[in-house]
Amino acid sequence: MAALQIKVCGMRDPENIRQIAALSIDYLGFIFYAKSSRYTAQLPDLSAIPPHIKKIGVFVNATAAAINEKIAQGLDGVQLHGQESPALCASLKSENIIVIKAFGIDQDFNWQTLEPYLQVADYFLFDTKSNQHGGTGQHFDWSILANYPFQKSYFLSGGLSLDNMQAAASMNDSRLIGLDLNSRFESAPALKDSNRIIQALKIINNEQISS
Repeated sequence: MAALQIKVCGMRDPENIRQIAALSIDYLGFIFYAKSSRYTAQLPDLSAIPPHIKKIGVFVNATAAAINEKIAQGLDGVQLHGQESPALCASLKSENIIVIKAFGIDQDFNWQTLEPYLQVADYFLFDTKSNQHGGTGQHFDWSILANYPFQKSYFLSGGLSLDNMQAAASMNDSRLIGLDLNSRFESAPALKDSNRIIQALKIINNEQISS
């Protein structure tokens, strides 16, 4: 199994962005959903982010115009957490950006819901089902993923923490491409604790963790 990619989502503070961008991560997420406690109205200054770190905008049922406005400001991709249509995903994908389609998962999830998105999303993201569209800090029963019938690569999200990082990193599923770190790695909403993320990276890479 290839090395897991790491996405740190819900960034807002410029100094905090600089701290986290200095770590060995692959994606930074910026939430443009006004009901989120990690909401940012404007894309922060991206100059401190190395080119290899992809900048992902997180949207919930936003219009194509609103999404494209943020893409024009320097996003490398979008993460769509609402009921966005396959047609919208296809339109965004045609702009040569990364399209991540998120789905809330529970025991009753209908996996066939994903089929129309297989050709129009680069990756799926599986999160804990809730009315909040993510950011709950709760994880779902990962054993449900054994029923996932497609080969599309996915990110795992929802309640990832230092307590379950080893279990997440050890999942035997070649389709798992990355982990989405958010609320359990914060000292306050939208303010990430770099030490916790460093600890998580050590767990993922099987490095010794200092006490």
